[in-house]
Amino acid sequence: MPFANFKVPAGTLDEEQKEQIVTRTTDLYVEIYGERARANTMVLVEEVADGGWGIGGNVLTLAMLQQGEEG
Repeated sequence: MPFANFKVPAGTLDEEQKEQIVTRTTDLYVEIYGERARANTMVLVEEVADGGWGIGGNVLTLAMLQQGEEG
């Protein structure tokens, strides 16, 4: 069974965007494995609490990410 797990900062995606991730990921697996994969593809979009993840040993927050988009 194909499985994809997306972890995203909490509050950064609306329901439509989450649905896009699910449908487009499923379509990608179908493109690779064939139509038989559609019914068995699982896509999980997990929202991670603010400050609950980091990169390069540094904890990241939503405010830090938004600041990076502005600059």
